[in-house]
Amino acid sequence: MASKSFKASISDLSTASDVLDSQNGKPPLPPQARVTFARRTSSGRYVNFSRDDLDSELGSSDYLNYTVHIPPTPDNQPSNPVSQKVEEQYVSSSLFTGGYNSITRAHLMDKVIDSDPNHPQMAGVKGSSCAINGCDGKVMSDERGNDILPCECDFKICRDCYIDVLKTGEGICPGCKEQYKTTDLNEALENWRSLPQLPPPSGMSKTERRLSLMKSSKSFLMRNQTGDFDHNRWLFETKATYGYGNAIWPKEDGFENGKDDDIVEPSEFMNKPWRPLTRKLKIPAAIISPYRLLIAIRMVVLGFFLAWRVRHPNNDAVWLWGMSIVCEIWFAFSWILDQLPKLCPVNRATDLNVLKDKFETPNPSNPMGKSDLPGIDVFVSTADPEKEPPLVTANTILSILAADYPVEKLACYVSDDGGALLTFEAMAEAASFANIWVPFCRKHRIEPRNPETYFNLKKDPTKNKVLSDFVKDRRRVKREYDEFKVRINSLPDSIRRRSDAYHAREELIAMKEQRLKKEEEPLEAVKIKKATWMADGTHWPGTWLTSAADHSKGDHAGIIQVMLKPPSDEPLCGIGEEYSVIDVSSVDIRLPMLVYVSREKRPGYDHNKKAGAMNALVRASAIMSNGPFILNLDCDHYIYNSQAMREGMCFMMDRGGDRICYVQFPQRFEGIDPSDRYANRNTVFFDGNMRALDGLQGPVYVGTGCLFRRIALYGFDPPRAKEHSAGFCSCCFGHRKKHAAIANTPEENRALRMGDSDDEEMNLSLAPKMFGNSNLLIDSIPVAEFQGRPLADHPSVKNGRLPGALTIPREPLDASTIAEAISVISCWYEDKTEWGQRVGWIYGSVTEDVVTGYRMHNRGWKSVYCVTKRDAFRGTAPINLTDRLHQVLRWATGSVEIFFSRNNAFLASSRMKVLQRIAYLNVGIYPFTSVFLIVYCFLPALSLFSGQFIVQTLNVTFLIYLLIITMTLCALAVLEVKWSGIELEEWWRNEQFWLIGGTSAHLAAVFQGLLKVIAGVEISFTLTSKSAGDDEDDDFADLYMVKWTSLMIPPIVIIMVNLIAIAVGVSRTIYSVIPQWSRLLGGVFFSFWVLAHLYPFAKGLMGRRGRTPTIVYVWSGLIAITISLLWVAINPPSGANQNQIGGSFQFP
Repeated sequence: MASKSFKASISDLSTASDVLDSQNGKPPLPPQARVTFARRTSSGRYVNFSRDDLDSELGSSDYLNYTVHIPPTPDNQPSNPVSQKVEEQYVSSSLFTGGYNSITRAHLMDKVIDSDPNHPQMAGVKGSSCAINGCDGKVMSDERGNDILPCECDFKICRDCYIDVLKTGEGICPGCKEQYKTTDLNEALENWRSLPQLPPPSGMSKTERRLSLMKSSKSFLMRNQTGDFDHNRWLFETKATYGYGNAIWPKEDGFENGKDDDIVEPSEFMNKPWRPLTRKLKIPAAIISPYRLLIAIRMVVLGFFLAWRVRHPNNDAVWLWGMSIVCEIWFAFSWILDQLPKLCPVNRATDLNVLKDKFETPNPSNPMGKSDLPGIDVFVSTADPEKEPPLVTANTILSILAADYPVEKLACYVSDDGGALLTFEAMAEAASFANIWVPFCRKHRIEPRNPETYFNLKKDPTKNKVLSDFVKDRRRVKREYDEFKVRINSLPDSIRRRSDAYHAREELIAMKEQRLKKEEEPLEAVKIKKATWMADGTHWPGTWLTSAADHSKGDHAGIIQVMLKPPSDEPLCGIGEEYSVIDVSSVDIRLPMLVYVSREKRPGYDHNKKAGAMNALVRASAIMSNGPFILNLDCDHYIYNSQAMREGMCFMMDRGGDRICYVQFPQRFEGIDPSDRYANRNTVFFDGNMRALDGLQGPVYVGTGCLFRRIALYGFDPPRAKEHSAGFCSCCFGHRKKHAAIANTPEENRALRMGDSDDEEMNLSLAPKMFGNSNLLIDSIPVAEFQGRPLADHPSVKNGRLPGALTIPREPLDASTIAEAISVISCWYEDKTEWGQRVGWIYGSVTEDVVTGYRMHNRGWKSVYCVTKRDAFRGTAPINLTDRLHQVLRWATGSVEIFFSRNNAFLASSRMKVLQRIAYLNVGIYPFTSVFLIVYCFLPALSLFSGQFIVQTLNVTFLIYLLIITMTLCALAVLEVKWSGIELEEWWRNEQFWLIGGTSAHLAAVFQGLLKVIAGVEISFTLTSKSAGDDEDDDFADLYMVKWTSLMIPPIVIIMVNLIAIAVGVSRTIYSVIPQWSRLLGGVFFSFWVLAHLYPFAKGLMGRRGRTPTIVYVWSGLIAITISLLWVAINPPSGANQNQIGGSFQFP
């Protein structure tokens, strides 16, 4: 891998801008690491392919000293520098690596995968070679991938050779020997659109251009970053008296409100009826009112019942009574914590037609009808290709690339925390197959847009399809997908064979060199480290199949590869059927940007697992695309509803949406057994608890399927935080002064406030202490905040932006941008910053998702729960009992960590609502219920063994209390099923697994959490496997697999003890002189209650019907022992005291 050092070009970071920043009190930009680029040719030599030569040619005084300034008018449209196509193509085909104490390198890859990509955006796409002798550069191509040739003879020439001919060859075409029509270099640069325009002489850096929209709203509206002049805005704001087209003509005293600097919207906007993007649908009063009344009644009854229990102890078994009353008090407290946040459930609905009308319909502010929606960066995280199959991740990527969202506003980032070449090449294969799959989905409006799920649908695929060529297209795409799966599944073997072949070649070369050096001496065995090789014949910079220094899972360089470069701003139709698999001549074939990222890892650094990987993506995406919103998905959660992102954007762009930190979507799962034995769907939580929290301050963040506001992840307070704060001293005089001070704060700075007090504004000069020393990252913050604002299309919309402000295209990528992105994903970047402490995903817990959401709510942000008619996302869940228990163990351990940390809800700020605080308190406390639950599960057995009960006698008062408590619980369950939309069977499955998890995983989580807090023992968990079972004929083969774990011991003991206790209690009562039937009935009833809840667990231990696992023999032995004990109890040995059950065997 060859490299040279690189320096920033004129159009990126100018010296003039640095001096200007230092004069304004801002720290100058740090010196950039010098990194140049080289291309390894097929012949083995390296050819320079850098911007430095271009800068030296175009940056000379001949072109930069003479400037003319003309005021902007409709006839004079100032042009901004456009990134060079040659570098854009170079960047998309280069693998960038770097990190701590290492040089940032860019390796131009001749090919990324073994197959040839054919999409013009694809990395490693093949292009025509330059026909000049000695030059193997690539001919420039347009958006379709067609060659751009300057001469009519179609002589193929690269850009660098073309410039050399114009400068030194007198403009003579090397092919036909005729003179080019354009011989002037300056004119050629303007006419040949693939060549770059001259850099502006003003010295404005890229960061200044990105920030220019925040400095002046007028100049931004009159001149956007593409150089396209907005005539309507210019006429409107300058109150001109001439124009053409659909110009807005000002009226006398029309668009002014008495202030010189205020600009209001034209009358076309003010007179147009304003429609909201979302609606809040309240639960019918016939359901919610009785529900709240029953909660109040049950709380009162529980209070009287516990008071009665305390006043009436069982003097014959005080120990039994004491344990039961303590457990019952805790259960009542836990039930109240769980029930109070459910008092205000809500449903919400979105209107996608209004979203399209506001953001994508031609209007005076957007005459061309370009999309005015903000950008979205989608994060997909994966870590181990063995447990997270690349085919699953590739299908997720394909569903994202085919999503129904403006192509130019969408970017997908894949975080490979394992740095595996298998994942890298699988993503490259997915990008190549997207060239067929995405246009097919757009042409026929395919749902879902995950090819694996779509082709496995049981329903009729031709339903609602109107195009006559659908069946033919589907058959061809299905054939291509089958071949794609074969390539993906064969990647491990092909990578291994390729690496073995290259390794053998390297050994042969080393042996030949050894023979030349030591001709007479005996040859020694040559030992060369076995490397992992890429498709272009170079070493993979990430993790090798055989671990080595700098190439292991915890020790490798940072890697960034742009798999699909940013698309063009204008739609690009495909070609006909004769040149493609399907006819896409009327379909937009552009693809969203796709980036592979593997952060740097080095020994001695705490990389903070998934949270650290997410924060690395936040920083890299801020520099490369800076979408104001971030969608976070696990590698096995794909987009099931192609319009899901539009649904979430309705909440963000609606009135008051600037105070929403994230939109959480429910998790839906596939591959679950029909009976949902272990409550894997978790519908009670996602359809019940989360809807209820949506009526408070918002649902908790659950780790995936969440659309974030980037500025909220940066740790800023929400806009108008003090206005919505629930402070205790809101009537004091000093409080009003703060309000007045905030009101005088400029609007563009009012939303960038971070601190404990609302009048503490964000000072970007101090930002390096929080965000690190990347100036590009810091400069992107106000841009992301501005672009994430809702439209100011109504007087009640505060902190809005003007319509049409986001119709500009994003800036093309260049080498300096990627080099900066490499630096921010290095292992040392977070040192002495607040990443993971206050910024980004929060560290310190295995459930970083809950803590991250808690921090946002604690600062006053709101979140929203978006339940779509068609599921937004779908994923997989472990259906095996052992995997399910380990998953619950990880969640419960994180909750215990939260309880013993500063993220405990007891320490929440006054900005968090009371019921929201109770909900977060329940998140941290619920694992501790397991201690009382496991004791209570043994109480029926102890009661039967001892012949006593938790009460003295089963009198009428106790039975009435028990009846009322049970009936109110059942009535609450029925009403909760009504307003949440779940089924009663799902509610019962959730109750069953609550006891299974409470007596196994939750109890272990409490001990693990205490060990970490007291002894400092770190907790490590393995990834939940996303792969299916070994039996391909049975979709639920994994359900019947019995994997032993120590978590199964407590439930097994509870089951066996209760079974034995029932037998002993029945035998005692039958053979006793004075049978105590009331005590027997009480103990047997509660024992059956415990066994009914543990039935799915016992069924899981039995494995598959027809097969006899080892656990069956264990059960057989236990049952035999139980029968023996019963026989001894029923037929005691001779000579024993007949008045004593079981002879000499007695109970305390």
